[in-house]
Amino acid sequence: MYSCRKLLMLHGSYARRACIKIKKMTILNEILGHDYQVKITRLKKGDILQRTGELSSKAFFVKNGLLRSYTIDDKGKVHIFMFAPEGWIVADFESQEFEQPAELFIDAIEDSEVVILDRKLLTESDLNTIQVKRNVKLLSRRIGILQRRIIMLMSASAKERYDFFLDAYPELPNRIPQKMIASYLGITPQALSTIRGKMARKK
Repeated sequence: MYSCRKLLMLHGSYARRACIKIKKMTILNEILGHDYQVKITRLKKGDILQRTGELSSKAFFVKNGLLRSYTIDDKGKVHIFMFAPEGWIVADFESQEFEQPAELFIDAIEDSEVVILDRKLLTESDLNTIQVKRNVKLLSRRIGILQRRIIMLMSASAKERYDFFLDAYPELPNRIPQKMIASYLGITPQALSTIRGKMARKK
């Protein structure tokens, strides 16, 4: 597994921004180890939690359902940064770190239940060693997935990226449209259909 230090040496500013996201997500997951009285927010499919250009200090922990974060380019094309199924956290950590308007949209792909967390939890929480260690295995997997995604987008083939998607999100192929998977992989739906067809014929 690549460390943030090695990613920074290899890939510069792009990796630096990704490492900020990774570190913030780690802290938030640790905070959830506390016994906070949390409020559940219920969302309908299509509800938007955050729009690009907004100033937001919120992160969203998914109790049930499925969220995504994404950008829309000047041509109206959607580029999905990540999916957040049950047990995942999604936010625009880069924008929060630099106190800039959000670059990511965040919405619900399914009817969902989320815990909305405020940035102040990052500075007010006092985590001890035991609480951090309790989440090491879960956190290591989350960090590893984000790091591997960055590396694969730079160099991996479309088939390798799809294999990674299946490993990272084994339950999602039957829950989301093919065009969303293609957007996440950075390929066309037609290319994804070809990959799936070849895989099906090999079974």
